[in-house]
Amino acid sequence: MIIRFGYVSHALSLWDCSPAKALTFTRWKKLDENERKQQLLYVTRKNLEHTLRMIHYNIAQEIYLYRFSSSIVPLATHPEVLWDYRTPFKDLLSEIGQLVKKHKLRTSFHPNQFTLFTSDKPHITDNAVGDMTYHYDVLEAMGLANEAIINIHVGGAYGNKQAATERFHTNIKKLPNYIKKRMTLENDDKTYTATETLAICKKERIPLLFDYHHFMANKEDDEAVEDLLPDIFKTWSWIGIQPKIHVSSPKSEKEYRSHSDYVDAEFLLPLVKVLKEMNVDLDFMIEAKQKDKAALRLCEDLSKIRGVKRVGGATIQF
Repeated sequence: MIIRFGYVSHALSLWDCSPAKALTFTRWKKLDENERKQQLLYVTRKNLEHTLRMIHYNIAQEIYLYRFSSSIVPLATHPEVLWDYRTPFKDLLSEIGQLVKKHKLRTSFHPNQFTLFTSDKPHITDNAVGDMTYHYDVLEAMGLANEAIINIHVGGAYGNKQAATERFHTNIKKLPNYIKKRMTLENDDKTYTATETLAICKKERIPLLFDYHHFMANKEDDEAVEDLLPDIFKTWSWIGIQPKIHVSSPKSEKEYRSHSDYVDAEFLLPLVKVLKEMNVDLDFMIEAKQKDKAALRLCEDLSKIRGVKRVGGATIQF
């Protein structure tokens, strides 16, 4: 069994390499027309150049999983801005995608919590479709739209989880099918459990991206990870990609849902034991404050377990 490790958005080991430098709408509005254009171009170029630097870093460190920042393009979906970012950065976007494909990196996006399909307000759903379209368009410009994924949560319950779930199934019909084919759903830490999310995924034929920390924070009494994972992993066969799991550990017992700086290997041992018995190749996306540093440390920590061998910068083998 092979497990690869990756991280979210920002390689902290690199100096001044944020891919999410911002231009707020308030700031944009104060500028004249020419300044607005120049600032949009400047900030986006910086974010794309930093993303490219991190792709090179990932290749050098043998980190084969990477989640792009959703904030690469500032104000891309703001209704009063909606600017063409693909034309001026066609070559740079393509260069990132070509490098990803050449070195067989696995990439993804994870829009924020406001991108959801359970609301009873039509404009919330319309905004979700717009945001998913933006993420897909960036992937398409990179040449990665047929291999990368866009992961979201189911959404809110609004006091009636059954009604909200029914709205999800209705509202998701507004999302173009070619985008839906690239999306995954994640169980969350407060509302939709892994079992509930899996039922939605099965009905919509959407892969479930299992979050172990969320599972531990929001678990039904009869839920067991060893019972869930076989069915969860089967959902990935619908898009022909090996399963991916989100991995983090609690900041403290008091702040159980918050992510710690690094990932406690002890916290993961029950999961690792089940995975070892299943003998399935998969990927771990590390969601920890120390980003790439946390991914590399966890890889090292787990490689110290008897019977586990580190076979790459961010890869272990059982």
